Amino acid sequence: MLIEMELKGLVVDPITKAPVIMLEEVDGKKTLSIWIGVLEASSIAAELENLKFSRPMTHDLVKEAFSKTGISMRRIEISDLKDNIFYATIFVEQGGTEVKLDARPSDAIALALRMKAEIFVESTVVERAKSVTTNEKNLASKEDKTGKWSEILKDLSPDSFGKYKM
Repeated sequence: MLIEMELKGLVVDPITKAPVIMLEEVDGKKTLSIWIGVLEASSIAAELENLKFSRPMTHDLVKEAFSKTGISMRRIEISDLKDNIFYATIFVEQGGTEVKLDARPSDAIALALRMKAEIFVESTVVERAKSVTTNEKNLASKEDKTGKWSEILKDLSPDSFGKYKM
């Protein structure tokens, strides 16, 4: 059974210092925490803070590509949890045909926020995640999400992301 959820916060795990997405059931009390990467968290935080950059971020580029090619994004589903790895599917539609795209939950959520798409989580994923989530009680409060991420993003420079050899 699918549970409709919404993003309630983006926080930092005080122990691992990793960003965590906090999802909450729309008409209920179920929650889901997903640890994500810093770059994905930056993209989500930028959308939450309504920050605009001189050049498009990857998720903004995908949104623009969808828009220009007549693709609409209907919903995302976080559908599985295997070996502590979450799996998501993005459901898009073009010309009346629905297409499913495999995605990481953080990318799917970043796009869903930009495209105002619904977020669903399979109920079995929520139940299984409870058994692997050990740090949830230690997370920073939801109120910290805007100030902390806004400060981090303001101070980012291109060098903050490291350099990769080609």
